[in-house]
Amino acid sequence: MNQATDLYPAVLATSYRMSFTVGEHSAGHMRRILRMFLTRWELDHLADAATLALTELVANVVRHVPGRRCALLILREPEGLRVEVTDGVAGAVRARAAGPLDEGGRGLVLVETVTDRWGVDERADGKTVWFACDA
Repeated sequence: MNQATDLYPAVLATSYRMSFTVGEHSAGHMRRILRMFLTRWELDHLADAATLALTELVANVVRHVPGRRCALLILREPEGLRVEVTDGVAGAVRARAAGPLDEGGRGLVLVETVTDRWGVDERADGKTVWFACDA
């Protein structure tokens, strides 16, 4: 079952968290939520980079996480935006240059290119892949 926090809190929220099972069309829904918060936080200028990076992180969950369960955290930070996608699969994640005939492998290279910072925090029960965009 998917769980979401209130999309329209009485006070301007500085974070949003959702646990969900992703599917082929989940990235579109996540992009709309991210754009809504960016608009509320007056960070619209980050929308293109942030939504592209989020799409790539969600696509990685769809491709590589059995059961496709993950959690999304969107944070308004003093310097801009941080987005985290957490899943229950431990293992190294890295950006790598894909060959011209490879069908995949470019996602994290795109994240690295369009964001100011990104990284992976490994945990005993999985990992969190995150990115940050400065205002």
